[in-house]
Amino acid sequence: MGLTDEVLGFVLAAVALTGSPGPANLALAATGAAFGVWRGVVLSAGIIAGVWAVMLLTATGVATFLLGEPALGPILKGAAALYMLYLAWRIATAPPLSREKGKRAPPSFGAGIFLGVGNPKAYAAMAALFSGFTLARGAAVYDAAFKMLLVVGIMAAGNLLWLLLGAVLTNAFRDARTNRAINIVFALSLLASVAFAFAG
Repeated sequence: MGLTDEVLGFVLAAVALTGSPGPANLALAATGAAFGVWRGVVLSAGIIAGVWAVMLLTATGVATFLLGEPALGPILKGAAALYMLYLAWRIATAPPLSREKGKRAPPSFGAGIFLGVGNPKAYAAMAALFSGFTLARGAAVYDAAFKMLLVVGIMAAGNLLWLLLGAVLTNAFRDARTNRAINIVFALSLLASVAFAFAG
């Protein structure tokens, strides 16, 4: 397999692994629905920064060590699960977008970092991408850097699409009750994805 085929395979795998429904992406859609696209960009940037950290931890083997520790692993997973529960509650209780008008702050950059670092799906996805493809043979540092740049670009585009999805659904139904229902559905979907991710 040539380099072009390797890169194409990596990109397709990265799109599938980072773009599929999961805690981070559903949180983005929910944020887009509850607060609008532009107010969700900060959360998106934080998630990307968090996943960047996951890539570094995965590439260096630190993630495997931390999550494999009998005492530390469950604590880290528990803290992440609790935060995602809190995020789902904030989204479900956010005022309809038409009434929001800055009254309540959307999830922050720091919240995005925590969401990216605390997402079990991110570790599994990065482990698969970093171990399954070689984009720069004989140069481990360049190989890892190239993969990181590709993943960040793919995530930036994918995150924007998830934010747009949430905002489009909300804007399509301006009725306050419908807006509230959409927020609750996204929050419940986030909870379901968290349960699925942590059960695996």
